[in-house]
Amino acid sequence: MSTVILLLVTGLGLGALYFLIASGLSLTYGLMRVLNFAHGIFLTVGGYASWWIAVRLPIGEPWRFLIALAGCMVVGAIVAAAVEVSLIRPLYRRHIEQVLVTVGLALAFTALVQGIFGPDPISYPAPGWTQGVTQLAGANIPNSRLLAIAVAAAVFLLLAAFLRFTRWGLIVRAGVENRSMVTALGIDVQRAFTLIFALGGVAAALAGALGALYFGNIDPQRGTATLIFAFIVIVIGGLGSFTGSVLAAVVVGLLQQFINYYSSVYWGFSAAGDLSVVLLLAVVLLWRPQGLLGRSVG
Repeated sequence: MSTVILLLVTGLGLGALYFLIASGLSLTYGLMRVLNFAHGIFLTVGGYASWWIAVRLPIGEPWRFLIALAGCMVVGAIVAAAVEVSLIRPLYRRHIEQVLVTVGLALAFTALVQGIFGPDPISYPAPGWTQGVTQLAGANIPNSRLLAIAVAAAVFLLLAAFLRFTRWGLIVRAGVENRSMVTALGIDVQRAFTLIFALGGVAAALAGALGALYFGNIDPQRGTATLIFAFIVIVIGGLGSFTGSVLAAVVVGLLQQFINYYSSVYWGFSAAGDLSVVLLLAVVLLWRPQGLLGRSVG
């Protein structure tokens, strides 16, 4: 039973990381119909920014980690807004060019990070309390997993409140429903676009920092690897569906964790969880092409 509890919580922790990066993708697609293949660089930026700040601050924990976390969020927002203004904004109605530019940016940025920091993983200076465990129903749960779940839950509540109760949230939701009408009413949709990109950058940067705690290190390829599963999450949940991304992230994280563990124990095949996620994607697309909570387009 303790093994099941451990896998359940660690799977939720992995799903929390997927949600943090997928939430920005879901919002940008829902409002702007932009599939940003460079979104993974915001995760990479967050991981390296938090590491860079943490190893240079001459103060103790937990303040060093909290400042590093806040710093990575600021950097993620700035980088995301800069990408939207300089590269995405001129290409809103040119979808092929969007794909080419964002894929090229992702490849170039990964090469840049490798050139500066090297291709090998760098150990992350995790606070001592995140390396400890918490007893839950006989299972020793790593505190880093609990932290990822708590932060993802807080981000979900804050984004949901933003979308529901603020003026900019109203503009975003209206833009998802009818972008042309919002523009015709004289509302500056471009500022909403930049704001959503910045919020997506903040969430992805958080995923980078928390992912560094989850895995114990940072490396230039993690943003790309995590982005693949984030795309699977938003497709399963329904393109443009924020709530669908939450549901799909939980399902994907749990499925991947449980299948990886039991297939490794009984069959010695440690990649079965990744394969099962791809098979789930295929099943969902065949059964419900618009995703679990997406809208039908026909």
